[in-house]
Amino acid sequence: MAPSAFSTADIPSMTGRTIVVTGANSGIGRVTARALAAKGARVVFAVRDTGKGREAAAGASGPTEVHRLDLADLSSVHAFAEDFTDPVDVLINNAGVMIPPFSRTADGFELQFGTNHLGHFALTNLLLPRIRGRVVTLSSNGHKMGSIDFDDLNWERKPYRAMPAYAQSKLANLLFTSELQRRLTEAGSPVIATAAHPGLAATNLLRYDGRGRVRHRVKTAVAGLLTQSEDTGALPTLYAAVADLPGNSYAGPSGFMETRGAPELVGRSAKAQDAEVARRLWEVSEDLTGVAFPRHALRTT
Repeated sequence: MAPSAFSTADIPSMTGRTIVVTGANSGIGRVTARALAAKGARVVFAVRDTGKGREAAAGASGPTEVHRLDLADLSSVHAFAEDFTDPVDVLINNAGVMIPPFSRTADGFELQFGTNHLGHFALTNLLLPRIRGRVVTLSSNGHKMGSIDFDDLNWERKPYRAMPAYAQSKLANLLFTSELQRRLTEAGSPVIATAAHPGLAATNLLRYDGRGRVRHRVKTAVAGLLTQSEDTGALPTLYAAVADLPGNSYAGPSGFMETRGAPELVGRSAKAQDAEVARRLWEVSEDLTGVAFPRHALRTT
């Protein structure tokens, strides 16, 4: 199919498949989970707040389950992986935090790097021996502003800046995807790794920051011109999850500056294509999380 024609109508039957979606209680994650459940998939809502997860799952028209997962706490990631032992056809690493005030995860990592990258890094590697199809990881156009500061990944020395920290975490998501695909290919695994970004989806962007109603109204008006609905914002994720794509594909909106529009394969920054940085980040991530690539436990072609 032409990428520009992709919609939820193009999602094939998912009957018999199990799909795990992190952060499925709201926004793009909720839309993604419900769209796949509607096609017959057994969708696992992996969420920090199970009450909100049950509310989100109640709106789905297909089979769903709700399991607790806090990506900002590696003990929770391990508990999820230990409790959920069924085969997984697709893992969608959707959950994330965006430009919060400075804080740290339960394990002492800067919240955005720890949640958006390290939490999903650990989860993916723990589940990989049971994954049969693909791993989809959400990045952002903001990755283009990012850089990986190996001397201070967790903002322990330099003054914290929320947007650069977010951009670093989203760049890490793409480097993770490329290195994961390299390792899967080298191991002879049939699993593929893809990535997606939603453009500017009007779910959690441009929140009111408490600095004045006029500023909030201006930002809201601008957002209305540039953003798209969460339903449309979820399409790149769904495209990356079900379309016939090669490993290490990156999907995003096809419209103006990739802010909105139907999904297609999009480019990424030169930093996101640096294989040496990707390998080094993987090794550092293994050290930080204590979770390694399970090469000898993988299914192979």
